[in-house]
Amino acid sequence: MAHHAPSVGFMQPWDFILIRERSVKEQVHGLFERANAEAAMMFEESKRAVYRSLKLEGILESPLNICVTCDRERAGPVVIGRTHIPFMDLFSSVCAVQNLWLAARAEGLGLGWVSIVDNAALRRLLGIPRNIVPVAYLCIGHVKRFHDRPELEECGWRPRLPIGDLIHFDRWQEHHRDAPLLSRLKRDQDAIEDGTFLSSHLG
Repeated sequence: MAHHAPSVGFMQPWDFILIRERSVKEQVHGLFERANAEAAMMFEESKRAVYRSLKLEGILESPLNICVTCDRERAGPVVIGRTHIPFMDLFSSVCAVQNLWLAARAEGLGLGWVSIVDNAALRRLLGIPRNIVPVAYLCIGHVKRFHDRPELEECGWRPRLPIGDLIHFDRWQEHHRDAPLLSRLKRDQDAIEDGTFLSSHLG
């Protein structure tokens, strides 16, 4: 599923490093622990205890770790769709991550993205060439349960933003409030969450 993700200019810029050896996972976990300790100190003191209580990786617990990379030179210097937005190869690699994530969830597997890591150190550890960009370090495996809501929302770290506050019409609007539309969007969002959305829209 990840390899069949959409990519701009059909670049297919991704590679997948499948990490199974315990010794390699332990070294990656060490990179995480160092970065995580640094990250904790970047938050306000009032939030540090909550931050430290969060489960932010499953490197050692998961049977398989996957590092998704991006080869920025794979499709050559001029690529359809990347002529004016040079980062489309990186964005395409993230599409592969999203496809993998959705496929894993459909199979009842948990997938976590470990982004608290020094990318340069990770590149050296995994022997990734300098022209290849590590895009995502993923942990995949069976989990005890899936959260009903995102964990950061459940613990009060951040709320889900109202969809109505994120929609603009025709151009960016600092103050956009369309009461009938917002009311309909709120109803649709509630229907999606309680499972009645498709039945109400498809009859």
